[in-house]
Amino acid sequence: MSEAPTIMWPGLSGREYKYWIHPIGASFKEEAGNYIFAKEAKPGYWTPCYIGQTENLEKRLGDHEKEACAKRNGATHIHAHTNPAGETTRKAEEKDLIQKWKPPCNEQLK
Repeated sequence: MSEAPTIMWPGLSGREYKYWIHPIGASFKEEAGNYIFAKEAKPGYWTPCYIGQTENLEKRLGDHEKEACAKRNGATHIHAHTNPAGETTRKAEEKDLIQKWKPPCNEQLK
């Protein structure tokens, strides 16, 4: 993922997380990670439509049940990064980001 542009997403805690920016439909590694379906509200300013985590980025993002919702809300890209630290760590990051950004397609954890 290192060839794609990056963005730092701040969570409610103040912690920042580095994500790589890819168009929706990009291929990913079969690795654990966090991801965000996002839209570019204005050049360089992104808004999340859905935030999630998975044990397998390629499998999860290949056919995601929230992709249609994200696209309806303007998502054009997936921001993602690998996160092999374990499910508890991925879920904590996911929750931190959801609580700050309150994406329209995340019903849980709001």
